[in-house]
Amino acid sequence: MISQPGEKPSTQKRYELISRVLRNNIHSGRLPEGFVLLEGPIAELMQSSRAPVQMALKMLEEEKLIQRFDGRGFMVGQGTALTSPRRLDIRSLDLHVPDEIDEALQSRSMWEQVYDQVEQAVASSLIFGEFRIIETELSAHLGVSRTVVRDVLSRLNERGLIRKNQSSHWIAGPLTAQSVRERFAIRSILEPAALKLAAPAIDYAAVERLSRLASEGTSEFSETEDFEQALMDTCIAKVPNAEMIAVIRNIQLPLLAANRALTKLGLPRDRFAADEYRSLFRLIERRLIDPAADYLENHLKVMAQKSLARLKIVAVISESRLTVPYLTKIK
Repeated sequence: MISQPGEKPSTQKRYELISRVLRNNIHSGRLPEGFVLLEGPIAELMQSSRAPVQMALKMLEEEKLIQRFDGRGFMVGQGTALTSPRRLDIRSLDLHVPDEIDEALQSRSMWEQVYDQVEQAVASSLIFGEFRIIETELSAHLGVSRTVVRDVLSRLNERGLIRKNQSSHWIAGPLTAQSVRERFAIRSILEPAALKLAAPAIDYAAVERLSRLASEGTSEFSETEDFEQALMDTCIAKVPNAEMIAVIRNIQLPLLAANRALTKLGLPRDRFAADEYRSLFRLIERRLIDPAADYLENHLKVMAQKSLARLKIVAVISESRLTVPYLTKIK
C-alpha cells in the first residue's frame, strides 16, 4: 500500500516510512541507477529491524523502482543485464530524510531497533540448555526502558523462542534432540507442500540466477543457511498463505541460529549440503516441482540427522563463548 499524499508520518507504518524515504531518494537521483540496496545497512540507517525494510523493498520492487539481480539485495532501476551493480555504503550518499519522517522513524517502536540482536542472542543460546532472561539486565545491556524490553520479550514469545514458567520468569530453551527432531519433522511436511503451492508464483528467472551463483560457489553462498534463506525467499515464501509462511519461518529460526552458533564455535561446515541445494535449485529451475518437493523432503530428513550429530558436540563446549549477560543458565 502506497501512503496517501498529506498523510502524517506519525500515522504511517514503519515500512511505509522507509519506502517513502527510499522512493523519494530514487526519484531525486540520490539513490542512483544500479545502486545495491541491502537490508542490513538500510535497517541501521533507518533505526529499524529488518522486517519493515523487507516490506519496504518489496513495495518498491512491485512499483518497479528496484529489481533483483545476480547477487544479494536489490538494484535500483530497471536496467539491462549490462547495468553494473554499484556497491557503496548507503551512508555515504547523504540521503534526504525529511525532519518529520526522521522524527517518526526514531520515535516509533523502539523495540524494533533492538529486537534483531536480542533474537539472535536468545536463539543461539538454545543449544546450550535452559536460560532465564533477566529483564533488568536486558534493559541495562541495551540501554532502553523496561517497557521496550517487555515489547521485545513479547515478540520473542510470539515467535516461540521464549516462554513464561510457573513463577512468571521468562525462559529460553532448551533446544533438545527431541525438539530438533520435531521441528525438522514439521518442516519436512510443510516446506515441500508450500513449494508445490507456490509453484505458479515462483520467479524462475531468479531461481536460475541463484542456481548459477550456487554452482559457481560465490561468496553469496558460504553457509548452509544462505542456501536455506535463498530457497525461502525465492520459492517457499511465494506460497499464497501468510500464516503458513510465518509458521515455517518460526520453526526454522532456532535451527538456523543453532547451526550458525555451532559454526561460529569452529565446527566444520556441511560440504554436502551445498551440493544438495544446487541439485534442488536445478530441479526448480526446470519447473520439476513435484520431484523438487520430494527431494526437499528427503533433504530435510537428512539435515535432521546431521543437526542432531552436530548438537552432540555442545556437551563439551562452554556456553560462555556465545551467551550474553542478561541470559542466566538454569542449573
